[in-house]
Order: sequence, then structure tokens, then C-alpha cells
Amino acid sequence: MAKEFNRKINKSRAIRRLVIWYKRNTAVTSIVDTAANSAATASNVAGNVAENVVSSAGSVVNTASNVAGNVAENVVSSAGSVVNTASNVAGNVAENVVSSAGSVVNTASNVVSSASSLAKSTLQPLVFDPLKRLQNNDDLVQSENEISAERVWIAVDGMGGDHAPGPILEGCLEAISRFPINIKFVGQLAEIEKIAKDIDLFEKMEKEIKNNRLELVASGPPIGMNEEATAVRKKKDASINVAMDLIKNNHAKAIYSAGNSGALMASAIFRIGRLKGIERPAIGALFPTRDQSRPVLVLDVGANTDCKPSYLHQFALLGNIYAKDVLQIDKPKIGLLNIGEEDCKGNELSLKTFKLLSDENNLNFLGNCEGRDVLTGEFDVVVCDGFTGNILLKFLESVGGVLLDILRSELPRGRRGKVGSAFLKSNLIRIKKRLDHAEHGGALLLGVNGICVIGHGSSKSLSVVSALRLAHSAVNHNVMEHLNQLKKLPVLNS
Repeated sequence: MAKEFNRKINKSRAIRRLVIWYKRNTAVTSIVDTAANSAATASNVAGNVAENVVSSAGSVVNTASNVAGNVAENVVSSAGSVVNTASNVAGNVAENVVSSAGSVVNTASNVVSSASSLAKSTLQPLVFDPLKRLQNNDDLVQSENEISAERVWIAVDGMGGDHAPGPILEGCLEAISRFPINIKFVGQLAEIEKIAKDIDLFEKMEKEIKNNRLELVASGPPIGMNEEATAVRKKKDASINVAMDLIKNNHAKAIYSAGNSGALMASAIFRIGRLKGIERPAIGALFPTRDQSRPVLVLDVGANTDCKPSYLHQFALLGNIYAKDVLQIDKPKIGLLNIGEEDCKGNELSLKTFKLLSDENNLNFLGNCEGRDVLTGEFDVVVCDGFTGNILLKFLESVGGVLLDILRSELPRGRRGKVGSAFLKSNLIRIKKRLDHAEHGGALLLGVNGICVIGHGSSKSLSVVSALRLAHSAVNHNVMEHLNQLKKLPVLNS
């Protein structure tokens, strides 16, 4: 009787210590975010005891022994005591083991449930879903009549990009179902149809064509990523030129391309022209900040490598309109990227631009912005030349992957490390996506007489969806109407 009583006490202590260990272990907070299905997660936390018990009593002995052996080093002073106890209980009283295993599962499940609210509130600021903002900002639950009444046509360069046309077509079909838009998909029809069949999108494509929400527009070969921008003059039937003509002839309200950005800008200048008073267009890219609901617009990020102070002044005016209309910021905070906060810092370009922006009454200019301040959220618009901006953009693109590699290398080794890595994997990937500019979809080409969205060359379907949402938002907020008001400013008429 004394031995039986001691076994029960040891068993009870082991279970209590197991529960305490899971409560205290930091990996539990990471489990919860990926364990909405508490039953499955609880069985994993309990070491898959329940599944093995149900399947066979013999497996229960081995499983219980393994679980006790793995956890013993953390929860008890003597591993042998727990292993022997689990084995004896399973061998002598199998029914009691089943009942005890069930209790362990229930206990672990309760731990997961009770930790859920705390873990979610703790981890949520670190987690970024590229479509979260799309879902939160727009009322996507609309009747078919409302969607049809408000739909706008967007021209898409279906042949532009490293992976075109498959992922581009997939993203367009997804965007059509999410947003009130119609797509004019420009490209080589034979290749588009072949790819659609290969990736099982042909029926869906045909359905949208019959519903008048998708239209295929024939074009010639695309302009390669390694070709000069001036190729748009030679290849008049290139997909980007045909798509741009749709804007010019008012058959579409916006254009999206993940192809050669230089070719897109050249085609836009030659076919639809620049806004009056704007000397050079700029590419504006959204960078993440500490507050994931409030990104920062950085421009220019590659359209103009050599700039004059007047160019940067105009970039600030363009970015100010963009931030007001698309980002819905009443009084955007403008900053000039520089090597120091003081107004006497920087090269000749920075010093002259600082004076121009300081004297501009139409801007809320806060002064110089150092590189470390770009992602803090202190500024809504950061202005720089295209050479600096492109370096900043490419640097940011690498941060997510490097951060993920560092975190992986710093995780503990052994069994606990492997378990912790598995629990953290989804969160680490989403943190990487939050820092990955490609996940934001595209950048707006500001300064031309039309809405042009430039996608990342490696864009996949999710990036296409985000970019098309950006294009629709720009149309819906009358960005072009407000940008055209800039020509009334004296500084752009001098």
C-alpha cells in the first residue's frame, strides 16, 4: 500500500511539474498563435500521448516512457524515477494509464486555452499579414450589384516579371474576386492560354471572361528585364506599350506591371506624359514601420539616380498628395533623408533641398531624417534621390531573410530547440514577410499623367493582389485629380 501510495504521489507531482513547465516555457506563447485548433495542439503538447494510448496499450508504455524521459531533465530531479513510474503504471494498470493520459491532454489543453489571450496580445504586434490591411481597410463583403456598379478597369502587363504570366494571372483572378475591379490582361494570347491550362486556371479564367470581369488583350513579346528602357520605342507592340495605350485612350483607369521598371517609366512618359510642372517622375515605395498600420512612403527609390534640389522638392509635393489620399493621413510629416538631423549637415544637394522644403508652405516639413529614423514611424514621407533610395530599398529587402537566419542560429540546440523552432517557425516567417518589401505589392510611379503601379520583378500572386488593391485605392481616392491641382502652385509654374 505504501509503495502504491508513493507511486501516486510521484505521478501527481510529475504531472503538476509538467504543466508548470509548459506554463513557464516561453515557447508556449508561440504555440498559441498557430494553434487555433486546441485539440490538435493539446495532443502535440502532451507528446501525442492520447493518440498512442487509443491505438494500443503497448504503444502507451513506450510513449509514456519517452515523454517522461524527454521532460524529466526539466521537471524532476531523477529521470529514472519518472520513467519507471510511467512504465509500471502502464504495465500494471493500463486503464489507469489511459485515464491519466487523458488527464494530461486535458490539462495541457487548458494550459493552451488559458494562455491564448495573453499570447495573442503579446505576439500580435510582431506578426504581419500582407492581406490584413486589405481586409481591414475595405468592406469586402458587398453585394454583387454594389461590386458591379463600382468596378473600375485596370490594365495589367501580363508578360512583365520574372515569373510571368502564370503568377500574374493567378493574382489578377484572385483580385477580381476580392475587389471591385475588372482586368484587361495584356499579353501573348497563346502563351497565356497554355499557362492557364498548366496551372489549372483555364476554367476560372474563362468564367471571368464570360462575366465581363476579365478581358484578354493581344500584344507582342515583352520587354526583357535586361533591356534598355528605350526599347519601348522599337517594340511598339510590346505588352507594356499596349497596356499603356489603354490608359491613354481611357479604356482603363490604372496600369500595373511587374516588368522592367525603366521601360514602364519610359512608356508612361512617351505615351501619357508627365504632369504639368513635374520635371521627373518618382517611384514611391511603402516601407514598414513599428506601427504596421502606418507605413512610410519613401521616394524616389530608383527612377532618378542623379537629382536636382527642384526634383526632390517636387517629390515631396507628390508624396504629400499620395499620403493624404491613399494612406489617409490628414497632415503627412515630411522628412529629407540625410546623414544628420542638423540643417547644416549633408552634401550640396541636401543643403539646397532643405532650404526649399523649409520655405514650402504646402508641406508639413519636419526636417532631416537619418537612416535609423526611416522605420520608426516618425515620418510619413521620406524624400531622397533615386540612387540612395534604391540602395535603401534593396537593403530592406535583405533584412527579413537575415533576421530569420540569425534567430534560427540563436535558438537552443537539442530536443527543446527543435520543438521551439517548430513552434516559432510560422511567426518568424510572418515577421520576415513584414520586413519584405515584395509583400507590399508595388510602388506608385508619381508624376506621370496616369496611375501606374510598378511591381517587384519577382512578384507572385499575393504581391499582385496587393498591388491591384493599391491601384484601385488610388483610383477610388481621386489621386490624379488632386495631383493635377499641383500645377496651380507658383513653384511649379516658374
